[in-house]
Amino acid sequence: MKLSSGAIRLVIPAVSLAVLLAAVFYMQPRAMSYTGLNLLFNLAVPIALATIAQMLIMSVNDLDLSMGTFVSFTACVTATFLQTSPAIGILILAGAIAAYAALGVIIHIRQLPSIVVTLGMSFVWGGLAVLLLPSPGGAAPGWVRWIMTAKPPVVPMAIVASVIIAAITHFLVMRSSLGVLIRGVGGNQRSVERAGWSVVGLRAAAYAMAGFFAVLAGIALVGLTTSADANIALRYTLLSIAGVILGGGEFVGGRVSPIGAVIGALTLTLAGSFLSFMRISPDWQIGAQGAILIVVLALRLFLNRLEKREKNP
Repeated sequence: MKLSSGAIRLVIPAVSLAVLLAAVFYMQPRAMSYTGLNLLFNLAVPIALATIAQMLIMSVNDLDLSMGTFVSFTACVTATFLQTSPAIGILILAGAIAAYAALGVIIHIRQLPSIVVTLGMSFVWGGLAVLLLPSPGGAAPGWVRWIMTAKPPVVPMAIVASVIIAAITHFLVMRSSLGVLIRGVGGNQRSVERAGWSVVGLRAAAYAMAGFFAVLAGIALVGLTTSADANIALRYTLLSIAGVILGGGEFVGGRVSPIGAVIGALTLTLAGSFLSFMRISPDWQIGAQGAILIVVLALRLFLNRLEKREKNP
Protein backbone atom coordinates (compact mmCIF):
# COMPACT_ATOMS: atom_id res chain seq x y z
CA MET A 1 0.00 0.00 0.00
CA LYS A 2 1.41 3.35 -1.05
CA LEU A 3 1.57 6.16 1.45
CA SER A 4 0.42 9.64 0.52
CA SER A 5 2.65 12.64 1.16
CA GLY A 6 0.46 13.54 4.14
CA ALA A 7 0.88 10.07 5.62
CA ILE A 8 4.63 10.24 5.08
CA ARG A 9 4.71 13.52 7.03
CA LEU A 10 3.15 11.75 10.01
CA VAL A 11 4.78 8.31 9.76
CA ILE A 12 8.39 9.54 9.64
CA PRO A 13 8.29 11.54 12.91
CA ALA A 14 6.36 8.72 14.62
CA VAL A 15 8.96 6.16 13.51
CA SER A 16 11.82 8.42 14.58
CA LEU A 17 10.28 8.78 18.05
CA ALA A 18 9.73 5.03 18.31
CA VAL A 19 13.32 4.25 17.25
CA LEU A 20 14.77 6.74 19.70
CA LEU A 21 12.56 5.45 22.51
CA ALA A 22 13.59 1.86 21.75
CA ALA A 23 17.25 2.90 21.87
CA VAL A 24 16.67 4.57 25.24
CA PHE A 25 14.99 1.47 26.65
CA TYR A 26 17.79 -0.73 25.34
CA MET A 27 20.50 1.40 26.94
CA GLN A 28 18.54 2.12 30.13
CA PRO A 29 15.93 -0.61 30.82
CA ARG A 30 14.93 1.16 34.04
CA ALA A 31 13.55 4.01 31.94
CA MET A 32 10.77 1.63 30.87
CA SER A 33 8.65 2.62 33.86
CA TYR A 34 6.24 5.33 34.97
CA THR A 35 9.00 7.23 36.76
CA GLY A 36 11.47 6.76 33.92
CA LEU A 37 9.04 8.06 31.28
CA ASN A 38 8.16 10.95 33.53
CA LEU A 39 11.83 11.95 33.74
CA LEU A 40 12.41 11.52 30.02
CA PHE A 41 9.40 13.60 28.94
CA ASN A 42 9.40 16.03 31.86
CA LEU A 43 9.60 19.18 29.71
CA ALA A 44 7.52 17.86 26.80
CA VAL A 45 4.41 19.95 27.49
CA PRO A 46 5.91 23.47 27.29
CA ILE A 47 8.05 22.47 24.29
CA ALA A 48 5.00 20.98 22.53
CA LEU A 49 2.94 24.12 23.20
CA ALA A 50 5.73 26.37 21.90
CA THR A 51 6.06 24.14 18.83
CA ILE A 52 2.32 24.45 18.12
CA ALA A 53 2.64 28.23 18.47
CA GLN A 54 5.49 28.28 15.96
CA MET A 55 3.52 25.97 13.66
CA LEU A 56 0.63 28.45 13.54
CA ILE A 57 3.02 31.22 12.51
CA MET A 58 4.60 28.99 9.87
CA SER A 59 1.16 28.05 8.52
CA VAL A 60 0.87 31.58 7.11
CA ASN A 61 4.41 31.43 5.67
CA ASP A 62 6.02 33.44 8.47
CA LEU A 63 8.68 32.58 11.04
CA ASP A 64 8.83 33.73 14.66
CA LEU A 65 12.32 34.34 16.03
CA SER A 66 10.95 35.78 19.26
CA MET A 67 9.27 32.59 20.47
CA GLY A 68 11.88 31.78 23.11
CA THR A 69 11.96 35.27 24.63
CA PHE A 70 8.16 35.53 24.53
CA VAL A 71 7.78 32.26 26.42
CA SER A 72 10.38 33.52 28.90
CA PHE A 73 8.40 36.75 29.33
CA THR A 74 5.13 34.88 29.94
CA ALA A 75 6.96 32.63 32.41
CA CYS A 76 8.13 35.71 34.32
CA VAL A 77 4.58 37.11 34.34
CA THR A 78 3.30 33.76 35.60
CA ALA A 79 5.86 33.58 38.41
CA THR A 80 5.17 37.15 39.54
CA PHE A 81 1.84 38.83 38.74
CA LEU A 82 -0.14 35.67 38.02
CA GLN A 83 0.98 34.29 41.36
CA THR A 84 0.50 37.40 43.52
CA SER A 85 -2.19 39.33 41.59
CA PRO A 86 -4.01 36.91 39.23
CA ALA A 87 -6.29 39.56 37.71
CA ILE A 88 -3.38 41.79 36.72
CA GLY A 89 -1.43 38.77 35.48
CA ILE A 90 -4.32 37.70 33.25
CA LEU A 91 -4.62 41.22 31.84
CA ILE A 92 -0.90 41.33 31.05
CA LEU A 93 -1.01 37.94 29.29
CA ALA A 94 -4.15 38.96 27.37
CA GLY A 95 -2.37 42.15 26.30
CA ALA A 96 0.61 40.08 25.14
CA ILE A 97 -1.68 37.93 22.99
CA ALA A 98 -3.27 41.06 21.54
CA ALA A 99 0.22 42.40 20.78
CA TYR A 100 0.97 39.19 18.90
CA ALA A 101 -2.20 39.63 16.82
CA ALA A 102 -1.25 43.24 16.07
CA LEU A 103 2.20 42.06 15.02
CA GLY A 104 0.66 39.77 12.40
CA VAL A 105 -1.41 42.66 11.04
CA ILE A 106 1.55 45.03 10.87
CA ILE A 107 3.72 42.48 9.10
CA HIS A 108 1.04 41.96 6.45
CA ILE A 109 -0.05 45.57 5.92
CA ARG A 110 3.48 46.95 5.77
CA GLN A 111 4.77 43.87 3.89
CA LEU A 112 7.62 43.45 6.32
CA PRO A 113 9.76 40.29 6.61
CA SER A 114 8.52 38.36 9.64
CA ILE A 115 12.05 37.24 10.51
CA VAL A 116 13.25 40.83 10.94
CA VAL A 117 10.17 42.01 12.86
CA THR A 118 10.08 39.06 15.25
CA LEU A 119 13.84 39.29 15.77
CA GLY A 120 13.33 42.90 16.85
CA MET A 121 10.43 41.86 19.10
CA SER A 122 12.67 39.29 20.76
CA PHE A 123 14.62 42.16 22.31
CA VAL A 124 11.38 43.78 23.47
CA TRP A 125 10.10 40.62 25.16
CA GLY A 126 13.53 39.92 26.60
CA GLY A 127 13.78 43.43 28.03
CA LEU A 128 10.33 43.19 29.61
CA ALA A 129 11.26 39.85 31.12
CA VAL A 130 14.38 41.33 32.68
CA LEU A 131 12.35 44.22 34.10
CA LEU A 132 9.99 41.74 35.74
CA LEU A 133 12.69 39.41 37.03
CA PRO A 134 16.22 40.85 36.98
CA SER A 135 17.37 37.64 38.68
CA PRO A 136 15.83 34.16 38.90
CA GLY A 137 12.92 34.05 41.30
CA GLY A 138 9.18 34.18 41.65
CA ALA A 139 6.96 31.22 42.37
CA ALA A 140 4.51 29.07 40.45
CA PRO A 141 0.81 29.58 41.20
CA GLY A 142 -0.56 26.66 43.19
CA TRP A 143 -3.08 25.61 40.58
CA VAL A 144 -0.41 25.58 37.84
CA ARG A 145 1.90 23.48 39.98
CA TRP A 146 -0.97 21.09 40.78
CA ILE A 147 -1.82 20.57 37.11
CA MET A 148 1.75 20.04 35.95
CA THR A 149 2.63 17.64 38.77
CA ALA A 150 -0.55 15.58 38.56
CA LYS A 151 -0.01 11.83 38.34
CA PRO A 152 -2.65 10.16 36.16
CA PRO A 153 -2.72 6.35 36.10
CA VAL A 154 -0.77 4.23 33.57
CA VAL A 155 1.17 7.04 31.81
CA PRO A 156 2.76 10.29 33.07
CA MET A 157 1.05 13.66 32.82
CA ALA A 158 3.46 14.86 30.13
CA ILE A 159 2.34 12.16 27.70
CA VAL A 160 -1.36 12.56 28.53
CA ALA A 161 -1.14 16.33 28.05
CA SER A 162 0.77 15.93 24.77
CA VAL A 163 -1.96 13.65 23.40
CA ILE A 164 -4.62 16.17 24.41
CA ILE A 165 -2.68 19.04 22.82
CA ALA A 166 -2.26 17.06 19.59
CA ALA A 167 -5.97 16.17 19.45
CA ILE A 168 -7.20 19.71 20.14
CA THR A 169 -4.82 21.41 17.72
CA HIS A 170 -5.49 18.81 15.01
CA PHE A 171 -9.18 19.65 15.16
CA LEU A 172 -8.48 23.37 15.37
CA VAL A 173 -5.99 23.55 12.49
CA MET A 174 -6.98 20.67 10.22
CA ARG A 175 -10.74 20.29 10.76
CA SER A 176 -12.21 23.67 11.70
CA SER A 177 -13.12 26.23 9.04
CA LEU A 178 -10.81 28.79 10.67
CA GLY A 179 -7.88 26.39 10.50
CA VAL A 180 -8.57 25.61 6.84
CA LEU A 181 -8.67 29.32 6.00
CA ILE A 182 -5.45 30.04 7.91
CA ARG A 183 -3.67 27.26 6.04
CA GLY A 184 -5.23 28.62 2.87
CA VAL A 185 -3.52 31.96 3.50
CA GLY A 186 -0.20 30.11 3.60
CA GLY A 187 -1.03 27.95 0.59
CA ASN A 188 -2.75 30.38 -1.78
CA GLN A 189 -3.43 33.82 -0.36
CA ARG A 190 -4.99 35.19 -3.55
CA SER A 191 -7.61 32.45 -3.65
CA VAL A 192 -8.60 33.26 -0.07
CA GLU A 193 -8.92 36.94 -0.97
CA ARG A 194 -11.01 36.17 -4.06
CA ALA A 195 -13.34 34.06 -1.93
CA GLY A 196 -14.12 37.19 0.09
CA TRP A 197 -12.20 36.42 3.26
CA SER A 198 -10.07 38.97 5.07
CA VAL A 199 -6.42 37.93 4.91
CA VAL A 200 -5.56 40.55 7.53
CA GLY A 201 -8.11 39.09 9.93
CA LEU A 202 -6.95 35.54 9.32
CA ARG A 203 -3.32 36.44 9.89
CA ALA A 204 -4.29 38.27 13.07
CA ALA A 205 -6.17 35.15 14.20
CA ALA A 206 -3.17 32.92 13.44
CA TYR A 207 -0.83 35.17 15.41
CA ALA A 208 -3.30 35.50 18.29
CA MET A 209 -3.64 31.72 18.50
CA ALA A 210 0.14 31.39 18.42
CA GLY A 211 0.42 33.91 21.23
CA PHE A 212 -2.16 31.97 23.25
CA PHE A 213 -0.29 28.68 22.94
CA ALA A 214 3.01 30.42 23.71
CA VAL A 215 1.43 31.84 26.88
CA LEU A 216 0.34 28.34 27.84
CA ALA A 217 3.92 27.17 27.23
CA GLY A 218 5.27 29.77 29.65
CA ILE A 219 2.68 28.88 32.29
CA ALA A 220 3.39 25.16 31.93
CA LEU A 221 7.14 25.74 32.15
CA VAL A 222 6.79 27.61 35.44
CA GLY A 223 4.56 24.85 36.74
CA LEU A 224 7.42 22.41 36.18
CA THR A 225 10.33 24.57 37.32
CA THR A 226 8.42 26.32 40.18
CA SER A 227 10.18 29.63 39.37
CA ALA A 228 11.31 31.67 36.37
CA ASP A 229 13.99 33.94 34.94
CA ALA A 230 14.37 36.09 31.84
CA ASN A 231 16.39 33.43 29.99
CA ILE A 232 14.45 30.33 30.98
CA ALA A 233 13.15 29.49 27.48
CA LEU A 234 15.62 31.05 25.04
CA ARG A 235 16.25 27.66 23.39
CA TYR A 236 12.56 27.32 22.57
CA THR A 237 12.91 29.42 19.42
CA LEU A 238 15.10 26.87 17.66
CA LEU A 239 13.41 23.90 19.34
CA SER A 240 9.98 25.04 18.15
CA ILE A 241 11.15 25.49 14.56
CA ALA A 242 12.92 22.12 14.62
CA GLY A 243 9.83 20.45 16.13
CA VAL A 244 7.59 21.76 13.34
CA ILE A 245 9.99 20.68 10.58
CA LEU A 246 10.66 17.35 12.26
CA GLY A 247 6.91 16.78 12.45
CA GLY A 248 6.39 17.18 8.71
CA GLY A 249 5.84 20.93 8.41
CA GLU A 250 7.40 23.15 5.76
CA PHE A 251 8.45 26.78 5.67
CA VAL A 252 6.08 27.66 2.82
CA GLY A 253 2.71 26.59 1.49
CA GLY A 254 0.77 26.31 4.73
CA ARG A 255 1.83 22.67 4.99
CA VAL A 256 1.81 21.76 8.67
CA SER A 257 0.85 18.80 10.83
CA PRO A 258 -0.27 19.46 14.43
CA ILE A 259 0.07 15.81 15.44
CA GLY A 260 3.45 15.60 13.73
CA ALA A 261 4.56 18.82 15.44
CA VAL A 262 3.74 17.38 18.87
CA ILE A 263 5.56 14.15 17.99
CA GLY A 264 8.53 16.22 16.82
CA ALA A 265 8.53 18.09 20.12
CA LEU A 266 8.40 14.79 22.02
CA THR A 267 11.34 13.48 19.97
CA LEU A 268 13.48 16.53 20.71
CA THR A 269 12.50 16.40 24.39
CA LEU A 270 13.39 12.72 24.57
CA ALA A 271 16.78 13.33 22.97
CA GLY A 272 17.63 16.13 25.38
CA SER A 273 16.24 14.39 28.47
CA PHE A 274 18.04 11.13 27.74
CA LEU A 275 21.40 12.84 27.33
CA SER A 276 20.79 14.79 30.55
CA PHE A 277 19.82 11.51 32.20
CA MET A 278 23.22 10.17 31.08
CA ARG A 279 24.94 13.30 32.49
CA ILE A 280 26.15 14.41 29.09
CA SER A 281 27.01 18.06 28.39
CA PRO A 282 24.18 20.31 27.09
CA ASP A 283 26.37 21.07 24.07
CA TRP A 284 26.05 17.45 23.02
CA GLN A 285 22.29 17.63 23.57
CA ILE A 286 21.96 20.40 20.98
CA GLY A 287 24.12 18.40 18.58
CA ALA A 288 22.04 15.25 19.08
CA GLN A 289 18.80 17.15 18.42
CA GLY A 290 20.31 18.63 15.27
CA ALA A 291 21.49 15.22 14.09
CA ILE A 292 18.00 13.75 14.56
CA LEU A 293 16.50 16.60 12.53
CA ILE A 294 19.01 16.12 9.69
CA VAL A 295 18.42 12.36 9.51
CA VAL A 296 14.63 12.73 9.46
CA LEU A 297 14.72 15.47 6.83
CA ALA A 298 17.04 13.38 4.65
CA LEU A 299 14.68 10.42 4.94
CA ARG A 300 11.66 12.57 4.11
CA LEU A 301 13.41 14.03 1.06
CA PHE A 302 14.36 10.55 -0.09
CA LEU A 303 10.78 9.25 0.21
CA ASN A 304 9.37 12.32 -1.53
CA ARG A 305 11.70 11.78 -4.46
CA LEU A 306 10.67 8.13 -4.68
CA GLU A 307 7.03 9.19 -4.73
CA LYS A 308 7.67 11.67 -7.54
CA ARG A 309 9.51 9.04 -9.59
CA GLU A 310 6.58 6.64 -9.23
CA LYS A 311 4.14 9.31 -10.38
CA ASN A 312 6.35 10.42 -13.28
CA PRO A 313 8.32 7.34 -14.43
